[in-house]
Order: sequence, then C-alpha cells, then structure tokens
Amino acid sequence: MYQPSDDELKSVDDWFARYDALAEQGAIEQLADLAVFPMNLVTDVPGGTAAVRQWTREEYVGAMKEVMGGGTAGLGLTSARTPRFVSANLMIVETEATMTVEGRTERMHYADLLVRTADGWAWQTMVQAGWGHGWPPATRG
Repeated sequence: MYQPSDDELKSVDDWFARYDALAEQGAIEQLADLAVFPMNLVTDVPGGTAAVRQWTREEYVGAMKEVMGGGTAGLGLTSARTPRFVSANLMIVETEATMTVEGRTERMHYADLLVRTADGWAWQTMVQAGWGHGWPPATRG
C-alpha cells in the first residue's frame, strides 16, 4: 500500500487551501483551472439508482456558477478531509462538510478523485449524492 510522505500530504493541504480560497471568492474559472476535463460525476437519482455523466469545462463552469453564485464566503463552510493515496499520482479524498444556509446547517459527505498532472494535483471525479435530478439512471453494459 502506498504511504505518502509528509511533503505529499502537505501538497494536498496546499491544493485544498487554494481550492477553498477560490471557492470563497466564487472564482469559478480559476476553479476549473484546477480540474482535468472531461470531469466525471457520480451521483444518484432521487428514489432511483446511481447516475453518471461527464462534464466539459463549460458545463462545469455553468453548473458551479448556478450552485456557488458569488462564492462560499459567509456560509460558515467547514470541511474535514481524509486523503487516501492509491499511488503517488492518484488520490481519493473523502470529505465531511457542514454549511450554514439561511440559518440551517446542512451536512454533506462526498469524495473526489484527484490526479497528479505535470502542473500538480487536479480534480477529476466528483462523487456526491443529490445531483441527479433529471439525469438518466445508470445502466450496466
């Protein structure tokens, strides 16, 4: 099993610090610069099964502008992340987050696949429940 070095773990913390700062600002184009496209999305269809699709950069930017608007600043967003290195170049990050929206606290649990590129870590796959409204359910084969 791959054991990351302290420097590798710090590189993950640094990447997420940059990601979080950009998310607070609502800097969607710069967030897209931290990703590899097409981006894989894995979610579920309410009352149904899983759903999967790929987003182009343009689809990602459009969806994030709708979801994040002017950014996450002021939402009381906190995240506890657990990186799990598959290898020196592949990492699954499990996140438990809380966010305050209009006085309500929302809890989220999701995972991301980050891949090492020549420019450093990049976000490539998002696994999160609840995005599949109107998406076709996943089928085998």
